[in-house]
Amino acid sequence: MTTVADRRRSGRTRMEDASLHLGLMMALTFVTGIVDAGGYLGLDRVFVGNMTGNVVILGMGAAGADGLPVLGPVLALVAFVVGAGAGGIALRGHSSGWGTRVTLMLGLAYGLIAAGAATVGVMALTERTQISAAVMTAAAMGVQAAVARKVGIAEMTTVVVTSTITVWAIEFWSRPGWATFANRRLLAIAAIFVGALLGAFLLAIGPLWVVFAVAAAVGWTATAVGHLRSVR
Repeated sequence: MTTVADRRRSGRTRMEDASLHLGLMMALTFVTGIVDAGGYLGLDRVFVGNMTGNVVILGMGAAGADGLPVLGPVLALVAFVVGAGAGGIALRGHSSGWGTRVTLMLGLAYGLIAAGAATVGVMALTERTQISAAVMTAAAMGVQAAVARKVGIAEMTTVVVTSTITVWAIEFWSRPGWATFANRRLLAIAAIFVGALLGAFLLAIGPLWVVFAVAAAVGWTATAVGHLRSVR
């Protein structure tokens, strides 16, 4: 028979899990900011996480505007779609929240980012090297996006914040106040901003591979924390 104390403990556990998952999704959003800075600034203006940016660049590049790239954004977009599709299939039937399959998929994703870091760190930075790193990282971001959807934290897609900014602005101007200003939507926006800031800073003071290595390390750390909590 379930007692009042049991129900309270269960409620506290759910709240703790929700808070932890929110923090982990913020960390993954932070990773997106890092790799997008590395992709855009170091891989010939290719977004590896924010596919909206790639579609816009692709449209302008296809028109021949300002020598913008076409091949890189196309392949990154395809890789993201493949990664998201593979992640969705792998997690089919998996309940919302963290689990072993989530850990495995994220571990694989950040392994791809680490492989991208190794590629640009060991090989000469040619167009082929840049595209290879962009493709691996974009595929990883697709997997991450699929995982974020399965974990199910509202407003935390980890790869795009345009819709988040829209909802945040609507709610804040409709009901001005601290609660509608400082909430998880603002945290998501801040996480990707700070990630991009760090990525640009790392690229300014060091080699490109460091940017992606740091992103992989942050992602693996968040994955390990999520896994350890889930097995408890």
